[in-house]
Amino acid sequence: MKQKYILLALVAFFSFKGVSQSYTVNPIPFQQYSGSLAVLATVDDINSQLITLPFNFEFYEETYNQVVISTNGYIDFRASSAGLGSPWSFNQTIPNVNFPVKNSILGAFHDMNNSNAQGSITYGVSGNAPYRKFVVFYNNNSHFGSCSTSKSSFQMILNETTNIIDVQLIDKQACTAWNNGNCVTGLINLAGNDAIAAPNRNTSSWSAFHEGWRFKPQTVLNSVYNFVKCDAGVDGFEEFNLAVVQNDLNAGLDFYATQADADSMTNPLPLNFTNTTAYIQTIYGRILGTTATINVNLAALSCEFDYDFDGVPTANEDVNQDTNLANDDTDADGLYNFADNDDDGDLVLTSEEYVFPRNTNSLDSDGDSIPNYLDNDDDGDGILTINEDANGNYNPMDDDADGDGIPNFLENSALSNQDFALKNNISIFPNPASNILNIENKTNEQITAISIYSVKGDLIKELKSVSNSISVSELQNGVYFVKIEMNKNVLNYKFVKN
Repeated sequence: MKQKYILLALVAFFSFKGVSQSYTVNPIPFQQYSGSLAVLATVDDINSQLITLPFNFEFYEETYNQVVISTNGYIDFRASSAGLGSPWSFNQTIPNVNFPVKNSILGAFHDMNNSNAQGSITYGVSGNAPYRKFVVFYNNNSHFGSCSTSKSSFQMILNETTNIIDVQLIDKQACTAWNNGNCVTGLINLAGNDAIAAPNRNTSSWSAFHEGWRFKPQTVLNSVYNFVKCDAGVDGFEEFNLAVVQNDLNAGLDFYATQADADSMTNPLPLNFTNTTAYIQTIYGRILGTTATINVNLAALSCEFDYDFDGVPTANEDVNQDTNLANDDTDADGLYNFADNDDDGDLVLTSEEYVFPRNTNSLDSDGDSIPNYLDNDDDGDGILTINEDANGNYNPMDDDADGDGIPNFLENSALSNQDFALKNNISIFPNPASNILNIENKTNEQITAISIYSVKGDLIKELKSVSNSISVSELQNGVYFVKIEMNKNVLNYKFVKN
């Protein structure tokens, strides 16, 4: 099963404006950032002074250019909290109007005390506009008091233009001897009544190692089409073939320099149009036979930069080769390939797949003419790479069923034909599930046991008697794995509780 190249035409490019109703959270590949960084003082339970962001950032419908960083593991958008003491004690899960921290990114909010200077808290900027990253680093920070031998290292990343927030949990250890070990990774709004936590990372004691989460605003899209082209002359001007817009929108359009011209249908632009305003210009497309118009954002972008740090030259990320970088989104996650470090959504970094695998001198392991970094089934065995994560840690690269040094997702013999046949004849639905998860068994084998595990491998639920339906209403929202045992066969499935 191969991932098709999906064209997302109506997605805002420059600021992703719209009403952010809430956020979604999904696992992403683990990736650390590094650099020469400013160092914050690490007095116990304190907020920093105001820190100016290198770009405007939208959080819960408001735009900010300054933040406050807490020594207890969060970024606060409230200017009024600058220089004040930071809360440390809490037992509420989010959302909760009584939660002690508001309007914040909770990278790993828990009581830390780095006054022993064994670790550090730093921040810096990575990448190039308009896709820079503001990164806050917590490195080897001690927990408070009797838990001081436990350490936490993690990063919070604010992404320019997309307003996406990433959290990378490098090594967050657990200790219940202080404040019950309570910690949360998530977002919370100013009132506390709208919030989201990563699965199994709401207020409780937990540990995490090399784990990544992405919080993405759900945006009400405007009628906007984005055309991003490599700026060959590095002068901000390029010729745009506006027929690409017509083809993507499957509509007859005339184009105009101003909204007034579009309304009056005067002074139409040629289909081969060179922008007259450097770098960024908005023109207006009027749908033939109607009064409806579409804003068309034209951007001449320097392709000498690797905006997503994935090793693929930006010019090569025009998968459909129509000159528009903004209509290539292979995994349909809302991020254009040139700004996405996992182009096929298989939880393996593009930078890891854009190299020769260990078992072949080719960037296309299964020879299907789709390079691994754009292929969500790299070995052509009919099992998506994301489903070859047997240990459930969101990293298919460390799963090697036969111990030959080749990850399962690059080796189509990792599962036997019998296992493959069984897996394709057992299905779970609906997925996502809210109350009931059904199991359909089309094989002649009898299911002997069913278990549900968290993404960290913790046993959440075990059925004492096998049934074709499982109640999941009591589970927290998030990603889970279902283990189905049939005699000597063990099959694993993933589902989302919502």
